[in-house]
Amino acid sequence: MTASALLRMLSYKVYFAGEQEILMSGHSKWKNIQATKGKNDAQRAKIFTKLSREIIVAVKEGGPNPASNSKLRDVIAKAKAANVPNDNINRVIARAAGNTDQSNYESITYEGYGPAGIAVIVETMTDNRNRTASDIRHYFDKYGGNLGATGCVSWQFDRKGVIVIERGDLDEDLVMMDALDCGASDFEATEECFEIYTDPDEFGSVREALEAKNYSFISAQVEMVPKNYVTLTDDEQIKNMTKLIEMLEDNDDVQEIWHNWDS
Repeated sequence: MTASALLRMLSYKVYFAGEQEILMSGHSKWKNIQATKGKNDAQRAKIFTKLSREIIVAVKEGGPNPASNSKLRDVIAKAKAANVPNDNINRVIARAAGNTDQSNYESITYEGYGPAGIAVIVETMTDNRNRTASDIRHYFDKYGGNLGATGCVSWQFDRKGVIVIERGDLDEDLVMMDALDCGASDFEATEECFEIYTDPDEFGSVREALEAKNYSFISAQVEMVPKNYVTLTDDEQIKNMTKLIEMLEDNDDVQEIWHNWDS
């Protein structure tokens, strides 16, 4: 372990001892992950379909070999964390590499406000930008929000690599030391899991270093992490925000939804 990593570990231990209750401020990444894993077969199939789009785009941009395509390596890790079978992943890669998939997807990010000004970022991958824009705008309008201009809410988020490891019987100090030694920039421990944060440009190398230490992940991807969270107390606003997220998740073009609602 490097001296700098040891110093950071000691400083984090002091922080955790005195400020544990502040961590995540009521926001539960574990709860969100479990909700995703608890989806029914039809919902999981939709998730697999969305991840397939990411794989196809990664292959078309950088080739089918994960060893030389870092974007593909990251998407494969994300898919594995979502329990996508290896056979499914390999079939999608082969299809994209063989040019049998003629889809032409482009990535478009939308920003807007949910009920009570909740900041929302929607990342899409679409073969019809007019259809997608119309759908996204309709959802925001219908559920008490409004679609905004690019940059209107992204300043309220930090882009970070986020790796989540189930706590189980793992030793917290050891996981923290390994994470920092692998290049992580931050580490948080909850009752259920360990959350490891990285610079987005270092995400792949940190993830691979942890994999080399035989860690497995329940989530591993680059995320837009809110700087602060907002609590809703009005029942109608909670209902509308919940429905907005559900409608966005159900749209085939939507890949990721980031928001600062402390749900």
